[in-house]
Amino acid sequence: MNTTEVLRSVSNKDHYSSDACVIWCFDARFSKLLDEFINSQNLKNIDLIKIAGGAQDVAEKNLYVLDQIAKSIKLHAPKKIVLMMHTECGACGGTTDQSFYELQLAKAARVIAEEFPTLPVQLLFADFESLTEKK
Repeated sequence: MNTTEVLRSVSNKDHYSSDACVIWCFDARFSKLLDEFINSQNLKNIDLIKIAGGAQDVAEKNLYVLDQIAKSIKLHAPKKIVLMMHTECGACGGTTDQSFYELQLAKAARVIAEEFPTLPVQLLFADFESLTEKK
């Protein structure tokens, strides 16, 4: 098989501990917001799980996503789990009803508390103007 180098970059080979395991929607409209959030929280190392619907899959107890979180915990011992959802999410039917997303975030937080009770959870809701933390 022929190969062509696409990009040269030297990565750090040292093992790391994770500041957070972040579950974020893969909607590219919120990628810049993710970068800004990481910088604003001074998160240096994150384990990022980017999947359609973000925390929706956690709320639905999607085994693949829960397994990814478990692997993050086993391999990198994150200090917290961050769950994000956003308005007009296509994976959630595109609704603009913020209460729907708040209920799903609360449900996802309960799933995390059941599955990974030792880790704090941060709940985030994004619209096209801001990112808010839900308690």
